[in-house]
Amino acid sequence: MKIRTILERKQPGVVTINMLSTLKVAAELMARRRIAALVVTEDGKPVGLLSERHIVEVFAREGKLAEEMRIRQILDRQLTAISPDDSIKRAMSLMTDNRLRHLPVMNENELVGIVSLGDLVKQRLLELELEANVLRDIYIAAH
Repeated sequence: MKIRTILERKQPGVVTINMLSTLKVAAELMARRRIAALVVTEDGKPVGLLSERHIVEVFAREGKLAEEMRIRQILDRQLTAISPDDSIKRAMSLMTDNRLRHLPVMNENELVGIVSLGDLVKQRLLELELEANVLRDIYIAAH
């Protein structure tokens, strides 16, 4: 199964934020949109991912000063992404190996979506349910 399948079932669009924005603005945007990660952009191009985990770590370390810190001050600028044609297995492997809960989906150099660990688990559960139903039907037909 391909990542494209998951994207087709999700609402379109990815919430992004400019790397010059403050962590407070990022946290407010995440709370308002009820999301756990933002794709960070510079000049309209994706350059990284900001997650709740990043924000919590900075606030724990810096306290109130973190509110006015710019995203660029904490962003590692290493964007781990997948393509719509990558397999769900590859996405799960990347997430596990890099300890990520979200992966931007890039088609060439264009941001086309984002998938979460929850999206992948949900898809995998649907696949397992389908497999179980097929096996049950085969068993019933044989007996």
